[in-house]
Amino acid sequence: MADSALVKKAAAATSPELTEKVIFYFVDHGMQILTAIVLMGIGVFIARWVGNLIHRWLKSRAYDEPVSNLIVKVVKLLIIALIGIMSLGQMGVQITPLIAGIGVAGVGVSLAMQGLLGNLVAGLTIIFSKPFTIGDYIELLGVYGQVTDIALFSTTLLHTDNSLVIVPNRKIVGEILHNYGTIRQLDLTAAVGYGADIALALSLVNTILQQNASVLREPAPVVGIAALNESSIALAIKPWVKVEDFVPTQAAIYQAVLETFRDKKIEYPVPRRDVRLLNPLP
Repeated sequence: MADSALVKKAAAATSPELTEKVIFYFVDHGMQILTAIVLMGIGVFIARWVGNLIHRWLKSRAYDEPVSNLIVKVVKLLIIALIGIMSLGQMGVQITPLIAGIGVAGVGVSLAMQGLLGNLVAGLTIIFSKPFTIGDYIELLGVYGQVTDIALFSTTLLHTDNSLVIVPNRKIVGEILHNYGTIRQLDLTAAVGYGADIALALSLVNTILQQNASVLREPAPVVGIAALNESSIALAIKPWVKVEDFVPTQAAIYQAVLETFRDKKIEYPVPRRDVRLLNPLP
């Protein structure tokens, strides 16, 4: 009971002093506090204006909406933080130690999150420089696939077998990247014998490609003689297709070529070897 009474007396004695200090602070720094409030209001207005301006610019550049919103939020926070520090300075707060403390904390956080920050910076680099976009087929670092998502920290690729490859963005920036775009060229071959009618065979291949709905008309398919082998003539069949049609179109063309060549009696080479006995047995 005695301790409780002492605490109440101390609180009663401290309360008027604290109230008096608060009143004196507001009286002495009234204009500064008012200026700080006005500054914060102006800062919020500027942050909104700059955010809307950046959002319109990102939208005109066809950036993804989630990424655009995140960038706008970061810019707004930076502007408000800067104006907030200026406002604290107007209120008489020593901002130099505060900035120094933020700097030290920032260095510590940066060292602890090097990989994460590296992915973030690389992600922003990819978003703004646009070495590839969603829907492109790319190949790098021994991995390949169609780009399905570009996030701030990683990029997602889709394989032809519907498996996903998640690539950290810091692994992409600065590496040699092969971007096929949204279309790919098939590299197919068909072998015919030396006695076959080459003109007829090439004409049949062109007809097959024209009848396949997945084969693009532009760029035009490339069809011709690829090589003269020991026992056959290799025909090159190189049509262009969309990325998603790459695998099924390849199978369809091969099947059509096989069936058509059989129907039209196009000679298919069978490997042959002549064996000579130098010392035949009696």
